[in-house]
Amino acid sequence: MTSEGFTVDLHVKVLDEQVVQRAKARGLDALVYAPHFTRLPDIRARARAFSDEELTVYPGRELFTGTWQRRRHVLAIGLDEQVPDFLTLDGTMAELRRQDAAVLVPHPGFLSVSLGLEELRTYRETIDAIEVYNPKYLPHHTSRAKRFAGATGLSTFASSYAHLPGTIGEAWVAFDEPVADESALTAALRDGTPRQVNHRDGPLHTLRRGLEFAHLGYENSWEKFDRVMLQGTAPTHPDHVAYSGKFDDVKVY
Repeated sequence: MTSEGFTVDLHVKVLDEQVVQRAKARGLDALVYAPHFTRLPDIRARARAFSDEELTVYPGRELFTGTWQRRRHVLAIGLDEQVPDFLTLDGTMAELRRQDAAVLVPHPGFLSVSLGLEELRTYRETIDAIEVYNPKYLPHHTSRAKRFAGATGLSTFASSYAHLPGTIGEAWVAFDEPVADESALTAALRDGTPRQVNHRDGPLHTLRRGLEFAHLGYENSWEKFDRVMLQGTAPTHPDHVAYSGKFDDVKVY
């Protein structure tokens, strides 16, 4: 990994001192922290707490759109206002357009949790980039994502999609020029600023990939659905008081 320009892991789920140290050791300039089911002010506060002169942590939201059975994930960077989960995909995209956020598609076509080619084409003017690599991908996932990128003409990105601290920095994006702040990162992603999409390789990377893929079992379990949807109002549910009923017309629950 080069120290020139600006290197960023565009999607991580975990953030603590171990994560920060690993990111610095890997030569990263920034992380985008986008945990599940966490409201934007809390993400921003934690991102600030773990940022310093060597590493900047930017807040992001991986939004769950649609129902749990037919959910589609959308990664938003540069939000000014809160957006809940469990809205229609069209309602979510309309709100992201309104806020001029950078709209990224993580793991396109992956399992049952992301946008397919038809949806990428439908929202082509709203989407800014699609993910062509993360460590959970098998070879056919990478090939499909690259095919989707070619078919739509969308920019691409990679991320560690790290749910485990040891995966931080296994994949990253490198911009040629420094990125000053969240607004500049959002603009670079929206404008299709040239970038290099990179990932590590070799036996240790293969091990990290296996560990992350194994973690998928929990991520898609009934236990998580029960915790998020059935045990009280989740922090990012559109019925939560934090959203003041603003999204009642486009919520699915």
